[in-house]
Amino acid sequence: MTRIFLLNGHPDSSPERFCAALADAYAAGARRSGHELRRFDLGAMNFPLIRSAADFDKSPVPEDAARVQDAIRWADHIVVIFPLWLSDQPALLRGLFEQVFRYGFEHLDGDKKKKALKGKTAHTIVTMGMSATRFRWVNGAYCVRALEKGMFGYVAIKPVRRTLIGSIHVASEPTRRKWLRRLQEAGARAR
Repeated sequence: MTRIFLLNGHPDSSPERFCAALADAYAAGARRSGHELRRFDLGAMNFPLIRSAADFDKSPVPEDAARVQDAIRWADHIVVIFPLWLSDQPALLRGLFEQVFRYGFEHLDGDKKKKALKGKTAHTIVTMGMSATRFRWVNGAYCVRALEKGMFGYVAIKPVRRTLIGSIHVASEPTRRKWLRRLQEAGARAR
């Protein structure tokens, strides 16, 4: 049994969003296979944006961000699903990550960083209007690489799997169902 942290990183909390459907499918597969799961939906969370170094260093961690920190510490596997907006993560998702991955959470000890999250794995799932091939090869998938190597890599979360779901606005119903099945299978395998 694997403990899974699942984040629907779409800022719109509407259940009609495809990111919500993907999160539902992943959660259903995980629970069916007996994995423990803690799910969070970005659109239902409340936290301020960090606006200064003092906010980042000294302000209290907001309640929703603290719950995410606890869930990440608890989890063996981290799953983040989000839509690509202007070739990047939505700003609110980045704002949550800034609240969650503060120095105290990463357990920095002077110049020597302890890898407190070592041994955890992750899977990023990104939906987008452009083709996944274009995002990967022409745009360089930089926002996903920044998440994988910058944030996750910095705290020793690895390996990080990646699923890119392109051309979502023109995807047929059979194509959408195929992606939902794939995510349900990934949840069942805790991948």
